[in-house]
Amino acid sequence: MPKYREPASREPSSRQLSALFDQHPVELAPHLLGCALTVTTQEGSVTVKLTEVEAYGDQGEDPGSHAFRGLTARNATLFGPPRQAYVYRSYGIHRCLNLVAGAAQAGGVLLRAGEVLRGRELAVARRGGKDTGAKLLSGPGRLGEGLGITLQMDGTPVRLTDAHPSPASGPAGVRMELTPAAAPPAVLSGPRVGVSGAGGSTEFPWRFWVESDPTVSQYRPGKRLASPQ
Repeated sequence: MPKYREPASREPSSRQLSALFDQHPVELAPHLLGCALTVTTQEGSVTVKLTEVEAYGDQGEDPGSHAFRGLTARNATLFGPPRQAYVYRSYGIHRCLNLVAGAAQAGGVLLRAGEVLRGRELAVARRGGKDTGAKLLSGPGRLGEGLGITLQMDGTPVRLTDAHPSPASGPAGVRMELTPAAAPPAVLSGPRVGVSGAGGSTEFPWRFWVESDPTVSQYRPGKRLASPQ
């Protein structure tokens, strides 16, 4: 089973980050922390700094992954090429954004939380008009809502760039752009949030977050765990 490795002292360039997308999702996940993600729709652009993510693995490997039991119409994007968005609905309400990773296996990285860098007014409006500070986009449902994620965005290519993209002007198609972190943050890892059974245990410490960052969501264990993690 792939193990978490501490990111290098220098964050990768967009080319190096792109190469990490070809590796197992757990290899990519910690390097996404501190990266800037911009999602552009006809409403405008919102840019966030990613502060919390979770890696999910391959068919037959990771019981917490949507890919675990094999290819279906719902999870087909996870089995496709890396560097694209996988979007699913959680609890029938939330649209969750994942970045597909792994050239040799299915899997991806769930984006769980972020700090708004640009487009805060639009993110607040999407979240009901109330600015809740650091917790505005804390948790995958809030993050997806603030970024304007829809199910129709499933399969959207993710462009990697070394320069912060400029907000779109006027009507345009959906764009997703990822910029490497300016400096490597301090990274912690542990069990994933709310995942039942073995997939939520310490056997899969595939949740990664920026240490002491106020935007990170609160940990809660999944069901059917031997003991709280």
